[in-house]
Amino acid sequence: SQKAVENQIQSLGSNLLTISPGSQSSGGVRGAIGGSTTLTYEDAKAIMSSPEVTAVKNVSPELSRRSQVTAGRNNTNTQIVGVAPVYSQVRKINVASGLFISQRDLDSLAKVAVLGPQVVTDLFGAGANPIGQNIRVNSQAVRVIGVTEAKGGSGFQNQDDVIYMPLTTAQKLLFGVDYLSSISLEANNENVMIDAQNQVGYLLLARHKLTDPSQADFMIFSQNDILNTASQVTGTFTALLSGIAAISLLVGGIGIMNIMLVTVTERTREIGLRKALGAKKKTIILSF
Repeated sequence: SQKAVENQIQSLGSNLLTISPGSQSSGGVRGAIGGSTTLTYEDAKAIMSSPEVTAVKNVSPELSRRSQVTAGRNNTNTQIVGVAPVYSQVRKINVASGLFISQRDLDSLAKVAVLGPQVVTDLFGAGANPIGQNIRVNSQAVRVIGVTEAKGGSGFQNQDDVIYMPLTTAQKLLFGVDYLSSISLEANNENVMIDAQNQVGYLLLARHKLTDPSQADFMIFSQNDILNTASQVTGTFTALLSGIAAISLLVGGIGIMNIMLVTVTERTREIGLRKALGAKKKTIILSF
């Protein structure tokens, strides 16, 4: 429902910003969010280390891909998210058992994973303890080191149906790419959101050698922006479904009317005979 989507987005915090690759528009057509490869790990490092970016306290680079994952004879198709250790803080992810991704995992390209509870159920069964077990992601053997707490899903993604891995491992060993799907930013507080957007925006423009902000090859969204978009989408679907329901009722009504008309037409002689024999109008109507 729309309320569930709103609650899911708001639970991430009012001081969260998301940078997605891709331009605002291209030839009058809006670019696809996440469909470009213009963000890199180096961009994320630059944001964190820049003395000009004072309104941001945490930077979380991310690479997200769907992949087939197996454990013994069980398999599932799920979201693989390559992350840095700070991701759990920025995205409010808690570990129910085991450990989350560490800096050591990131530096050593460790083949380790933290599973969402839905993935645990799909691969090992409900209530199982997968820590220390191996799974295979893109034919690579990966050791499970943790399980996250249940967060539930939204209209966009089930956050329990996710596998978290070190970003470097996902980039270099699993998918062979050097770009990011997104960068999450945690602003100092919700009062400096505009400052954070401007500071990061100017830094990325300079890094990407762009002088015109309208030609930016990235987009920065706040939670309010995402919430408004989600509300518009759900509103559009609600209106569309209402229209379909109205058309269905109209078509159904016309169909019933035609059936009744045919029925009456076929029994015209019978109706005339019954009237001639003295049947009342009410009695004739009730026979239909």
